[in-house]
Amino acid sequence: MIKWIGGVVLALLVVGGIFVATLTDEQRAVLASMPTDRNVLFWSVEQRELAFRALDQFPALAEARVIEAGDATYPLPDGEPLDLDGFDMDAFMDSQNSAAIVVVHNGEVVLERYGLDFSADGKWTSFSVAKSYTSTLVGAAIADGYIDSLDDPVTRYIPDLAGSAYDGVTVRQLLTMSSGVRWNEDYHDPESDIARFNEHVSSEEGVDSLVDYMRQLPREAEPGTRWQYNTGETNMIGVLVRNATGKNLADYLSEKVWAPFGMEQDATWLLSNTDSEISGCCIQASTRDMARFGLFALGGGMAGGERVVPEGWFAEATAPEFETGRFGRGYAYQWWTYPGNAYAASGLFGQGIFIDPARNLVIASNSNWPDSTGGNGEGIERNRFYAAVQRAVDARRGEEGVVIGEEPTEPMLR
Repeated sequence: MIKWIGGVVLALLVVGGIFVATLTDEQRAVLASMPTDRNVLFWSVEQRELAFRALDQFPALAEARVIEAGDATYPLPDGEPLDLDGFDMDAFMDSQNSAAIVVVHNGEVVLERYGLDFSADGKWTSFSVAKSYTSTLVGAAIADGYIDSLDDPVTRYIPDLAGSAYDGVTVRQLLTMSSGVRWNEDYHDPESDIARFNEHVSSEEGVDSLVDYMRQLPREAEPGTRWQYNTGETNMIGVLVRNATGKNLADYLSEKVWAPFGMEQDATWLLSNTDSEISGCCIQASTRDMARFGLFALGGGMAGGERVVPEGWFAEATAPEFETGRFGRGYAYQWWTYPGNAYAASGLFGQGIFIDPARNLVIASNSNWPDSTGGNGEGIERNRFYAAVQRAVDARRGEEGVVIGEEPTEPMLR
């Protein structure tokens, strides 16, 4: 995904003069500052700040599919502002290089802040927050009868994987990143799988390029015995859902969640070079609609009065299958888990949806961390903010609950 975005940028720079007269001021600003480096990890903070809000605004080059909203909007009324008891929000926004924070407690917005000249009307790219949306579509496909069981073999839905290391791997093991197949997610290594797989061209006509790449990887561990973060497998979950449902992911997400739940704005999902949604990344949505997705999960997966996922899906999908060894964090069905049954969708550079069912609390945030993985203290600071919000909610309701603590939840590697 990272190098794919770089390829789009290069194309924009080459042909920008052809259509520059038709661009908006925001698009002009993006083009004026765009890097020539192919890896987003090496863009400057300023270049990312402009690009992250506009990656879907060049449809001739950066193809995206619209996730259509419906006619009705799920209300987010203002509530009594939350008292964070001395927590310095201005300093926090600065340290996070924060574009947006929306905190919803008991269905009301109790804190909302914007920075970087971003606003409630803008859309920001999600990075790996999209993984949790993709996982939810698996639940929808089970409820709709397209997928029979999480214990089905992956090869049932992606037959081109037969004869590879994915033989015997189940849908559940793909969701929990426990296939046992070798994978290198090192963003700083140009020879890593994460750097190479999006540019792979299939060696066999009619076989998806991603599937062709993944089926060439060897097995390192028995399926279900080891957790290893693997964006390629999330993208393969997207292939699985498309094959099972016969629908594009953007259309299916619109049908099951975006329109019936009442998202306020259309969103977009960036596409790979095979015209498929990059299901491990790249949904552009408003921060308020990210918070609404958190409310959808918090409510157990109901939209428009209809159940979208099986009964108990989110309780199961957010129960840790593996302890990651990363600061007490667990991993479930493409969700990170916290102490106290809280869970989160997390993305590179500080995107996130934090959900705390015990407190009826959702925190949506978009940022442009100076360090992509939060390793320079950004992750620690965000955890302190989460903890401050939890304590403020506890003070309001007169009941103490489990607080996640101030240690980094994991090194935010995406």
